[in-house]
Amino acid sequence: MSDSVVDLLVLGSGIAGLSAAVRASGEHGLDVGVVTKGSLSDAATRWAQGGVAAVIDEASDSTDLHLADTLSVGAGMCDVDAVRTMVAEGPARVGELIAWGARFDRDAGGALSLGREGGHSASRVVHAGGAATGAEIERVLVDAVRATAAAVYEHVFALDLLVEDGRCAGVTVRHPDGSLGTVRARNVLLATGGAGQLYSVTTNPLEATGDGIAMALRAGVACADLEFVQFHPTALAVDRHPRPLITEALRGDGAVLRDLDGERFVDELSARDVVSRAVTQRMLDVGADHLWLDCTGVDDVADRYPTIVAMLADVGLDPAVDWLPVAPAAHYLCGGVVTDLDGATTLDGLWAAGEVACSGVHGANRLASNSLLEGLVFGTRAAAAVAAGQSGPAPTGVMAGVLDASGSPATVALDLDVVATGAAGCDPSLRSVLQQAMTHGAGVVRGDGSLATVADVLAAVAATPGDASVAALEVANLAVVGTALVTAARRRTESRGAHARVDASDADVVARRFVSHRTDGAG
Repeated sequence: MSDSVVDLLVLGSGIAGLSAAVRASGEHGLDVGVVTKGSLSDAATRWAQGGVAAVIDEASDSTDLHLADTLSVGAGMCDVDAVRTMVAEGPARVGELIAWGARFDRDAGGALSLGREGGHSASRVVHAGGAATGAEIERVLVDAVRATAAAVYEHVFALDLLVEDGRCAGVTVRHPDGSLGTVRARNVLLATGGAGQLYSVTTNPLEATGDGIAMALRAGVACADLEFVQFHPTALAVDRHPRPLITEALRGDGAVLRDLDGERFVDELSARDVVSRAVTQRMLDVGADHLWLDCTGVDDVADRYPTIVAMLADVGLDPAVDWLPVAPAAHYLCGGVVTDLDGATTLDGLWAAGEVACSGVHGANRLASNSLLEGLVFGTRAAAAVAAGQSGPAPTGVMAGVLDASGSPATVALDLDVVATGAAGCDPSLRSVLQQAMTHGAGVVRGDGSLATVADVLAAVAATPGDASVAALEVANLAVVGTALVTAARRRTESRGAHARVDASDADVVARRFVSHRTDGAG
């Protein structure tokens, strides 16, 4: 790596990070570096099946409808301005992807094929290859980044944020050979994705260990809404980690959920939290580890969903004939590092976009196929703000409540005892112990007793030292993020959105936002 200071250092190579890198380098002419702990194309975006939700057909849809659907699913926790920004700017961002070479599915007349998914009141979801949207978008963005002047550093693990004089000045890193170093930057964009690997049953890739959120928490940067973990209701219940995802688009095309007696028991196009809880409850009622997704009524399933059919064939299933065993799996973290509408965080020089961020667009539960849209819109906005010389956050979006010195009644601070790990991690053999505890105690349904048990396990994992390997560092990050998540979940005594309590009370009568930070006043 060069010793020079880049204008923008992007951490992560998913849709948010790469769209920002393309903009910053190609359009704004900034000196950009991209750091990723895997290869450039190895990001959670590649796994996304559902598509991109955007208002393409204004004759049958509108941004007001998209706004209303998002707010409804978000259960009172969305930031209206953030959602309005996303749905208004989304169609143009999708158009740019097409201009860059993205090949989305089209009908016989050449128009974009628009699917409908749970929680949407209109057909507005753009797909590629039926269920290979993420892979197509990742292909386009990787090609675009390699065509710019951005410097790409692969297989480099970002350890912690470098903070000097109250500003983010870069990151400390672990190189592929195990040596440690520093990458200096005038601005750093966290685009590291989510933390699905907190759970033993997840659709997220092995790399989704919450690294960016953990770095932010250790640096004292405000994070929020971490208790809202969305569980996808139809992950394929086979012995694979991560679990293969059965796209929601199939339910939009007529696939139905059946219990072990073959009976339907839920509206398949309800929001994901509703469907996941219904599936989980039915499984608990009969002591089953899966239910069934019946796709036999979907027309031309092999032609329309070739990637899904190929994946199922690999495990001996044919969706045209067989009912598919499914169960909920951890899928998406709705909260993260608090940002304003341009992606600025509470630490000057630090930005965040995509799943790592709490931009306010998801609230307590994400509307299907809004995640890729969020990454596109806010990655682009962050790049523009950096190029414009913005310094520090503005009181917009979720950040408005955090910056309110008078103390917004809807914002509650949660102090965390988070110790910086530096170059040391936690015992990597405890990863599965942590994951099992989170799945059983902080999963689709949780209560204070189960959360207290998880908190004890997390404390034990955090206190067990490991080495400086990537595996150990990832477990340390999972322990940090898990602790913040469980702390917020214990404080939220109600059920709201993706957070469901078996012991729910009426104590939380307003949509309070819990903001996590360190107790030592760092940041």
